[in-house]
This record gives sequence, C-alpha cells and structure tokens, in this order.
Amino acid sequence: MLADRDARIVKLFRFDARLRLMSVITWDTAGGGGRMRINVKGAPEAILRRCVLPEDERAAVLAAADRLARRGLRVLAIAARELPADAAPPVRREDAETGLHLIGLTGLYDPPRPEVAEAVRRCHTAGLRIHIVTGDDGATAAAVAAQVGIGARRRHVVAEAERLTDRHLDELLTDDAEIVFARSSPETKLKIADALRAHGQVVAMTGDGVNDAPALHRAHIGVAMGRSGTDVAREASTMVLTDDDFATIVTAIESGRRVYDNVRKFILYIFAHAVPEIVPFLVFALSGGLIPLPLTVLQILAIDLGTETLPALALGREPAEPGLMSRPPRPASQGVISRAMLVRAWAQLGLVSAALVMAAFFYVLWRAGWHPGDPTGPGHPLHHAYLTATTATFAGLVTCQVGTAFAARTDHASLHEVGLTSNPLLLGGIVFELVFTAALIYVPVLQDLFGTAALPIDVLAIIAVFPFIVWGTDELRRWAVRRHAAPPPAT
Repeated sequence: MLADRDARIVKLFRFDARLRLMSVITWDTAGGGGRMRINVKGAPEAILRRCVLPEDERAAVLAAADRLARRGLRVLAIAARELPADAAPPVRREDAETGLHLIGLTGLYDPPRPEVAEAVRRCHTAGLRIHIVTGDDGATAAAVAAQVGIGARRRHVVAEAERLTDRHLDELLTDDAEIVFARSSPETKLKIADALRAHGQVVAMTGDGVNDAPALHRAHIGVAMGRSGTDVAREASTMVLTDDDFATIVTAIESGRRVYDNVRKFILYIFAHAVPEIVPFLVFALSGGLIPLPLTVLQILAIDLGTETLPALALGREPAEPGLMSRPPRPASQGVISRAMLVRAWAQLGLVSAALVMAAFFYVLWRAGWHPGDPTGPGHPLHHAYLTATTATFAGLVTCQVGTAFAARTDHASLHEVGLTSNPLLLGGIVFELVFTAALIYVPVLQDLFGTAALPIDVLAIIAVFPFIVWGTDELRRWAVRRHAAPPPAT
C-alpha cells in the first residue's frame, strides 16, 4: 500500500516551519480519472488563508479549532483542490497552495508522560523557570502547560512568537512568569536563548531537529533527544537524553548539585586539616625552640598519605543532602571554593582541631614535669615523655579528622537528618584510619620508624572526646544558621 501511494506522488512540498504547512501533489485515480490533486495540511489559520471560504464559515472553523486546542489537542486543518486534466503540476509552492477547499479539522492528542508533572514540580521547588517554545497553537500549548503544572506557582503567559518585538520579549523575560511561546520557529528558539543569556540567566534548551541546532549550541546547556533527535541536534548539544524523558533532566540537575556539593565537602575536609598541621610548627618556630616540635614530618606524611585519604574519597560518594532540590540555583559566578568555606575550614574546624591537639601535647609534657626549654632529645629523661606527647598530637589530629569528616557531610542539615550510617564508605574509611593509627602507635617496628610511643589510658580517653567536640561545634553552627534562616512563625 505504501509503495502504491508513493508511486502516485508527483511533487512534494515539505513542511515549512514559517508557513506551518506542507503539501503533496498526487495523481487522483479515484473514479478512473487522470487528474492531479493537491493535498495540504497544516495550522488552521495558515490553511484558511489559502482556502476559498466565506467569512462566516471561516470564523466558525477557527472557533471549532480553538475549542479543540483548549482541550490540549494539536489541531490540523486539511484542504485540497483538483487540477485540470491537461494542467501541468505547479513548480512553486505558492502556486500550488492556493484556491483550496477545506476538507475538515483533525485533533491529535499526545498526552504528557505521567512523570512530567512531578518533574515540573521539582523544578519549581529548585527555583527553576520553565518556558515552552513550540510551533503549536497558543491554546493547545497553554492547555498542556496547565496539565503538567507549568505556571502553577508563578502563572504562565501565552505569547505569539511571531508578534513579539525585542522590547516585548525583554519585558516578558524579566517578569517572574513562565511563558508559552506559541507558533514559534527555530529562529525564535535562538532569539529566546540569546535574550535569556543577555539577562544573566543560565539557559538549558531542549530540541531534536536539525533547525534546533543553533539554539542548542547557543544555550549554556543544550539538551538533545537521544531517540527521536537528529544527529545534528545531538552534536550541537551538551547533554543527550537517551530516553527522551523530561524527568531525566531533573534527575541530572539533582545529580549535578550532589556532585558539586560533594566536591566542596572533599575540599572542606582537606583544608580543615591544614591548620592543625601548621600550628605545631608555628608554635615551635615562634618559641625559638623553647617548645619542642609537637609533630614530626613522618607523622604528617602518615596523616596526609594514609589516614585522611579514604575518608576524603568517601565524602565524594556522599548521598544527597536533605533539601538539595529546595535550594535556589547558585549564581553562575560562584566558584567551588568560597569565603564561607574557608572560614569554616580554617577559622572554625581547623582552629578547634589545632587547639585540641596542642592541649593534648602540653598535657602529656606537663604531666611528666616538663618546663619550657627543658631538653627532650634522645638520652634525656624527658625523651620518652616527648615521644608520647608527639604521639598524642598525631593521634589527636586523627581523631579530629573523624569529627571533621562527620561535620563535612552536611552544609545545612543536621547529622541526624542525614543518618549516621547512610555513607558506609565513610565508616569504612574511618575504621581504616583508626586501625592504621593504632598500628603506628603500638607496633614496635612502626614505633621506631615514625617516632611514636604507646599512649596511656588517660591520654586515650582525652583524645577519644575530640571527634565529638569538633563535630559538635560545627553542628551548633549549622543549627544557628538554620534558625536564622527559618521563616518567622505565622501570626
């Protein structure tokens, strides 16, 4: 049947997005005649302009098309005309697509996927605006927008794309509304992408056709359809949806935010340990040698290359923090490292850890009767106390790392909301660093190599409290931030 139909085609004028119609000239073999017939389909208003039709009938047809469109149907008008038996087929489409007789209207319903409404809701929660750029009629697009919740929070505005001036477009885009750009052409997509970028917005644009490629390339994030999209659209895009599902975009946004957060957690964890590693050397240098070096170089290497590695990597696999998709998008100018992060890492977590480990160091020395300037080198009575003190500094820094790791897991939420065991990789990394530290402290061969000594029970009891102090101070900070940011109770 398809081969027979194709054999009757004389000429084809493909769909034109500007004209919003297409036509085909075929041999009409019905009734045994040899006439040619021009069949045209497209947008009702475009077809009616080319039909021979009284004004009252034209108005009635447009009203019927509008009723179908308001039900969410994509409305097509179908028209035709016959050519005289001895006429040659028109060469130009404007000669073919004229003097038509309307056959009727047809409504096509392409329901949105069930998951789209939830995806739109999550986009709104995340502070994203969704605009529709479509070639469909405004009433059809508005009905579909209402079905999936576009405009539910902000309101939506329907704009005929071809009638938009640059000034009107700027006014629409600076408003808070979500806009339905109806009867749009591929050039409209490019124009909208440029306008949004000019207003400082981060633009993600979806598309699947060859003509969509310029807009996909111009947007910050071009999203092409993997199944129905063309090769050109996929090449011009930043991201390809293999399932052609809008909800996948929301999942990608959530994953992107989680990865960004986890990179920041990794950096925070590493930066926080710089202060307690530097402070012992500053104390030694500023005292002019009156205070012995609280931490040896090999012990620092054991921390940087051994104990902190696995917990830091585990923070990169941290589950999404509660409320991740309730935050507004971050400014495009915001980098991964911020001033607030540095203050938290160095001025809070770092200083608290430094104070704790130095307190453990001095506790061990003073308990042994040390005074500033007393010799602690090999062969002196205080040498073993000095080894125990540096070991207390080393072990205390490791236990502070444990508290920092739990503190770094969240930026806003409490550890209770996240769950203590929700990241088993981190728990495994902490177990490893504690076992590794115990080996360096209690295995004789490693004691000689790293200059450590077994810790007495009272020192172990002291440094065992360090994780709770480090984590607790940061938990208090997050609580204060949440309390300050919470809206006032309704009156």
